[in-house]
Amino acid sequence: MAKIKSVDQYIEGLTHWQEEVAELRSILRALPLEETIKWGAPTYVAFGKNVVGIAAFKDYFGLWFFQGALLTDSEHCLMNAQEGKTKAMRQWRFTARDQIEEKVVGQYAIEAIELAEQGKEIKPARSQALSIPADLQDALDRDKAAKASFSELTQGRQREFAQYIDEAKRAETRARRLQKILPMILAGQGLNDRYRR
Repeated sequence: MAKIKSVDQYIEGLTHWQEEVAELRSILRALPLEETIKWGAPTYVAFGKNVVGIAAFKDYFGLWFFQGALLTDSEHCLMNAQEGKTKAMRQWRFTARDQIEEKVVGQYAIEAIELAEQGKEIKPARSQALSIPADLQDALDRDKAAKASFSELTQGRQREFAQYIDEAKRAETRARRLQKILPMILAGQGLNDRYRR
């Protein structure tokens, strides 16, 4: 997967929801937000803070409000996609273009910008130190290129790989998973990158 360097490239690479994502982009670009790419997806920043992002998946497309838990959510549009994991971020899922109401999307984004300006945020809990399972560490120690690539990954991606191996109970499953992830690590990819598109 090629590294996404612009929002145009992100949209052109979509197999679903191109027009819908372009419409959300148009709404956000009309607001005092800086457009950028972070984590391979369009992200909009104000006052040095990530405010809102856009992403498209097979079954839906949506907005991610980084401090969405602080928004009023008067239309009851927001949801926590990872209950128990995500404290601040909320997403707004759409499954059809006619669900996009420019005025309402704009109101949510403006409120999110105001929160950023006021410095209001829910700070993430400090995460525990990364614990790498012994079999993953052994595989990395045997393959210097994989070890170097692994060290270049974000801590979140490293944690995904570590948890993926650690969750497997049987030795055969762990070995199969190691075979699957080593090429991904060498390519600099995260375990769940394909779901982030």
